[in-house]
Amino acid sequence: MPLPPPGSAGLVDETWFQARADEYLIRSTEQLNGDNINSVAAHLIRARRDPSFVWDPTQISPTVVGGDPFRDTDDFELMHCQWVLYLGRDVLPSNIIEVIENKIAGARYRYDDPLPAGAVDNKWFWSENHRAMFAVDEYLGGLALPDRVFTFTGLTGAEHAARTRQVVIDWLKERTRFGFFEWHSNTYLKYSYAPVLTLLEFAEDPEIIALAAGVADTAMLDLATNTFQCVFGASHGRGYKGGKLSYRGESSFNTCKLLFDTTDRDYLYLNDIGPLYLIGQTTYRVPEAVRRAGASQETAVVRERHGLPLDPHEALTPTPQAAFGYDYLDPKNLPFWWSTGALTAWQMVPVSLQAAKKWNLFETELFQKFAKVKDFLDASPGLAQVVVRELSGFAAAGVLGEAHTYSWRSSEAMLASVIDHRFGDAGEQVHAWQATLGPDTTVFTIHPMKEAPSDGYWVGTASMPKTAQRNRAAIHIYRPSYVSPTDPLLGPYFSYLPFTRAWFPQDRFDEVRQIDGWTLGRKGDGYVALWSERPTEWRPINPADSASEGMTQPYDLVAPGGASNVWICEVGGASDHGDFDSFVEAITASTPEVVRASGAIDVHYVSPIEGDLRLGTRSGFAVDGQATPLRDHPRHSSPWGEACEFSSAYDISDGDARVRIDGTTGARVLN
Repeated sequence: MPLPPPGSAGLVDETWFQARADEYLIRSTEQLNGDNINSVAAHLIRARRDPSFVWDPTQISPTVVGGDPFRDTDDFELMHCQWVLYLGRDVLPSNIIEVIENKIAGARYRYDDPLPAGAVDNKWFWSENHRAMFAVDEYLGGLALPDRVFTFTGLTGAEHAARTRQVVIDWLKERTRFGFFEWHSNTYLKYSYAPVLTLLEFAEDPEIIALAAGVADTAMLDLATNTFQCVFGASHGRGYKGGKLSYRGESSFNTCKLLFDTTDRDYLYLNDIGPLYLIGQTTYRVPEAVRRAGASQETAVVRERHGLPLDPHEALTPTPQAAFGYDYLDPKNLPFWWSTGALTAWQMVPVSLQAAKKWNLFETELFQKFAKVKDFLDASPGLAQVVVRELSGFAAAGVLGEAHTYSWRSSEAMLASVIDHRFGDAGEQVHAWQATLGPDTTVFTIHPMKEAPSDGYWVGTASMPKTAQRNRAAIHIYRPSYVSPTDPLLGPYFSYLPFTRAWFPQDRFDEVRQIDGWTLGRKGDGYVALWSERPTEWRPINPADSASEGMTQPYDLVAPGGASNVWICEVGGASDHGDFDSFVEAITASTPEVVRASGAIDVHYVSPIEGDLRLGTRSGFAVDGQATPLRDHPRHSSPWGEACEFSSAYDISDGDARVRIDGTTGARVLN
């Protein structure tokens, strides 16, 4: 079924979209940077849209692309090359076209492609977004250069495209079935939807285009229903320091600004592939129902399920049973499982070891920490599985698994969490929860691995909290599942600090108060309250830490005394509490209770709006005395639509705008 053309009923208003696109493109093409391939792409996109646009392609430098085929993120650059080659063949100087074609034909697209003796390929082939980009780069690059012999394989471009077509289709179908493994990543979601948008514009295969449209809609829905003032304020399967602290570090802010425009902040930078690849579309447009969800100011709860089950603590067995038939022991499934972060899950040890040895992966920068134990792993893969399972609390820190996410959003604040996810285990890049009151006003807690300014102070967490959320209130119980290692082999990589901490940037609030263990803040009409079981103290600003960003008041709220702690957060605003004084009075009217007995932790908090909340490490979650399941989320549930567990179909609507997506067939119906 062909895509409904731009301007069709059910898609964003075309006049509105073109005006938004023109505004961004005019600014992004004010000056050509001949060394920046995204700047070149922006000029080509504008030139195709506007025949009167004049620019000078001779200013493009031959160094517009890098020459190292073994550099990590080379696949990002190769994706940009697709846009420049497909749009620039009749526009750019022949020497630049030759440089781009040489880059595409000279790339190594798979970890198991031939590797010259002595070479080390530092590219990361396996994460969800990289799998997509390499597949799309290879597929479209092969179609663009069908007769060219590619350097590393000796195959023609046509042969590369043919061997990769099914890989592309499989990845698209995985997204419709499981969602994004790297759920709500404010770094990497863009690098999953960017290759999908690239397919939509340049692939000519009807099946691929139909599937890609459904995945693009799904990604835009993820953004639309989990953003606040264009900040992707959800929990993140993968996230980095900058994106947690401010909208300035988020990769999808500009995309949200283009589509939803719920912030007065300007675009961050003007050669961003998120907006550019949407603007460059000639056949795909975002559904109007999705745009309305992103622009909505109504109070909403969004519950979602992402990924698929993988438990690194499950009992050892010679033939572990994988979900949905993706056999752990079949080498063909290795890219799939590694894209779930399962590199060091015990179930994957035999296949991972075999691949790492065969393809020299232990020599790469990204596998160096695993190389420290390579000799031990080589000695007995079976014993290695036993050891890895025993150490899985930190050894399997990258495993993403099945995530159940919860977001509550009003016009004044947002609170979002990943619910009861891998309690006590390390999360390599997981961002467990966040309160968002503005583009650069966020609050969250973390159990740090290393002292600042190390990334281990900000990125991921040494132990995931047991989390429950009821609308605007959430309880987070920290208790590591493992003892911090101190030996010289594991300690440098996997030890942790004996405290938990919160990011609470006082300078970015209009008011901050501390009363009876609570730290409370106001930003405009939005309010947040944060409570710690352990007494807290402000750490002095560390000028060596980039988080300081010129702030004058401390932002690092530390709860010393141990890694086990309880944090409670509640958000609200003027619409439900009146003024800030009333919010403070309501929150501090009752004191949370924490009972520790026989290794269990039980928390009791009476929220002024959400009621009597109880969460225990053994007793589960209860609201007003009623047991409430934690991990029972459907694929998607929001005011805009419902999709049941592992459904590949969505029906999203807002007023008279509606989109129905069938991910198994690619059918997309709009009205």
